[in-house]
This record gives sequence, structure tokens and C-alpha cells, in this order.
Amino acid sequence: MTDVTELVGRYLASWNETDPAARRAALQEIWTDDAVYIDPLVSVQGRDAVDAVIGAVQTQFPGLVFSLVGAVDAHHDLARFQWGLGPAGAEPIVVGFDVVTLVGGRIGTVHGFLDKVPTA
Repeated sequence: MTDVTELVGRYLASWNETDPAARRAALQEIWTDDAVYIDPLVSVQGRDAVDAVIGAVQTQFPGLVFSLVGAVDAHHDLARFQWGLGPAGAEPIVVGFDVVTLVGGRIGTVHGFLDKVPTA
């Protein structure tokens, strides 16, 4: 479980990484070549596409950070966890829940769900 928790921490850190080269290096380490990311707003495949999604989220929510909310629950090659997006150290503005499929200790698929989204 510690390895999975550490991987989830690195996954969330990649969403917070604003340096494009450092983010690409992180994605290279933690995602499989043909990784898939799916949430209610987007469905993409491959590290380049995941990188583009992360960049778009950072543009939409400048200065906000992702953090783990609660513990990571994992068994076999699956993990689930809740995350928050908000100002560092403050109440999250957005809350979501991800289910991750692991392949050889790396992320193969992320199915994301949005639990709390701000209204206009």
C-alpha cells in the first residue's frame, strides 16, 4: 500500500507541477506509454494528451493545488482516492474521486469523478 500511496502522491504532484519539462519527466516516470485519463469533461490517451489536460486545468485554475483528501484505498492493481483542488492549506474549491488502474507499478488508466464543482 505504501508504494501505491507514494505513486498517488507523485500523480497529484504532477498535476501541481507548473514547469512543463519537469511535468513531462514526472509523467514519463509514473504513466504507461498508452495511459488513458477519463473524467466527466475529457477522455484522452497517451502522455502528451494527459500533459495537455493538466496544462489546461492549470490555466483554468491558476495558483490552485491538488491535494490528497483522506487515505488511498488499494488492492490488486486498483486504487481509489479522493482529492481536493484549492488554495494551498485551505478548503478545496473542487473535490473529486479517482480510480486508478496500475500496470507494472505505473498508472495505466485514471477514471475521474467530480464530487464538488463550483457554480458560476
